[in-house]
Amino acid sequence: MAKSDQQSQHGNTAAPDLSLRGGSPVRGMTMAKAKPKNTMGTIRRIWSYIRPFKGGMIAVFIFTLMTTILSLIAPYLLGTAVDRYIIPGDFKGLIGLCAVLLAVYAGTALSAWLQQHVMVNVSQQSIRAMRRDIFGRLQVLPLRFFDSRTHGELMSRTTNDIENISGTLNQSVTQLISSVLALVGSLAIMLYLNIWLTLLSMVTIPLVMLFTKTVASRTRKHFAKQQSTLGELNGFIEETVSGQKVVQVYRRERHAAAEFDQMNKKLTDASIQAQIYSGTVGPVMNVLNNVSFALIAAVGGYMAFSGHTTVGIVVAFLNYSKQFQRPLNDLANQFNLVQSAVAGAERVFEVIDTESEYQDKPEEQHADDMFGEVRFDHVSFSYKEGMPILEDVSLTARPGETIALVGPTGAGKTTIINLLTRFYEIDAGKITIDGNDIRLLDKDYLRSKLGIVLQDAYVFSASIRENIRYGRLDASDEEIEAAAKLANAHDFIMKLPEGYNTELLSGGGNLSQGQRQLLTIARAVLADPVILILDEATSSIDTRTEMHIQTAMRTLMQGRTSFVIAHRLSTIREADQILVMNQGRIAERGTHEELLAKRGFYYELYNSQFKMTS
Repeated sequence: MAKSDQQSQHGNTAAPDLSLRGGSPVRGMTMAKAKPKNTMGTIRRIWSYIRPFKGGMIAVFIFTLMTTILSLIAPYLLGTAVDRYIIPGDFKGLIGLCAVLLAVYAGTALSAWLQQHVMVNVSQQSIRAMRRDIFGRLQVLPLRFFDSRTHGELMSRTTNDIENISGTLNQSVTQLISSVLALVGSLAIMLYLNIWLTLLSMVTIPLVMLFTKTVASRTRKHFAKQQSTLGELNGFIEETVSGQKVVQVYRRERHAAAEFDQMNKKLTDASIQAQIYSGTVGPVMNVLNNVSFALIAAVGGYMAFSGHTTVGIVVAFLNYSKQFQRPLNDLANQFNLVQSAVAGAERVFEVIDTESEYQDKPEEQHADDMFGEVRFDHVSFSYKEGMPILEDVSLTARPGETIALVGPTGAGKTTIINLLTRFYEIDAGKITIDGNDIRLLDKDYLRSKLGIVLQDAYVFSASIRENIRYGRLDASDEEIEAAAKLANAHDFIMKLPEGYNTELLSGGGNLSQGQRQLLTIARAVLADPVILILDEATSSIDTRTEMHIQTAMRTLMQGRTSFVIAHRLSTIREADQILVMNQGRIAERGTHEELLAKRGFYYELYNSQFKMTS
């Protein structure tokens, strides 16, 4: 659609997958608007994606338990080696115990690898479901959603934020399970070995908890700001790269670079703040751990000398104290990853929770019996409250008629098309097709009867054949070529190296603007619509090319109700009815000759735009 009516249009009008509305819901997708506002709520949402793979999670738990048990056995064996074999000087016994210890370490490594292998599979399957949900949700969101967000921001949510969650699931889930098991196991064995040394090792725990809580209150907001700023930067990059020709033509390279530097600095500052706070966790935890280790070594050594315990128990206890402190360290370090992932997950779930344009309400299903009589009955509409675009518009298009919409930029021409296709819902009045209120029609059914050729000729990075087939996915190769011939696109296609199998670059960069427009016209021909919409469809085509397609366009429009937004005389003169839009209202209506005879607004517009006299 043109942006002339104060709104830019995004994407395509293809019908979304019906699995996203009605029937069984997409896993993990909730229809409520409420967004998670706290860490635990978001973590529960993430868990809803992991839950379907609970078999894998059970395996992860078993392997993690094995890893933890084996790692807890090793220090006990070291203590036993000191007391039973090293101090008494039993070399043979020591060799045998070392062999057992080696087997324990090998088993620990194997179970840790298996645990990681299964967890990677579970996490990637979960992320696949989450990625599917956010992309699927984007397909069914109303255009209002896209009007208020940049492409780069949405790309950041579907890529950076998702990958952030993926990395955290891969690393943190097994680490958290392992840390909890190691914490409980180490504490149990330490209490068994020596209760007093165990109590001594607990001295630093309140300090750890207080420190972690203090950091938590600061890091999350900085990580959220970091993710948000990254989305803004991505949006700016995407916009600048897409508009590089404009940047260079108007010599704005330095200005763009300066603006990028500003946004880059903003992201850097946010990242520094997040990393500074989170980066204090490791060093502080190491200091607390070393203090605890020194206390245990000193007190344990004194107890061994005084005969209250053995040297082997002290050696074992020092190892267990490390295993006890390490989970606390790991939990604190994983906290930073979790905070960053939660910030990203909230942005992802915000999109998933946005209300779809397909609502769960009764909708009438209609057979293929549409004739194409379109009526606007006192329709009013505004994109933003208090800023009306259409006011009390009424019109009637009979089956097979061609309605031309003309008027200055911002008059409301494209908005009429947006409302007919239900890209937006009207504020007041009623729009009917064959007497049926379009608000009661299934959107897929409605749009399947519409053929739309936009001013912005959008093609996909696929073959020419597949780009035309987008109009009707079950079309045969013969039907595709017939549609191309009708749109006068066949000749230029056959001159390309691979013909219909020619792969298009991103945005159709290896075709001219006129050639891309011919492909979109062929796409509309293939769709065989009841109602045809041409939004400045020939504005990007030179006069000679336009002459080639006029015959095809007239053939295409025969028997179809057509709405044409165009400035070119050849299209407007042949319209059954011309509606002259001005400031959101229909200022004049009639045929070309009737409007010129009135010598009113259309007469002035005609002379100013076409530089001709009546």
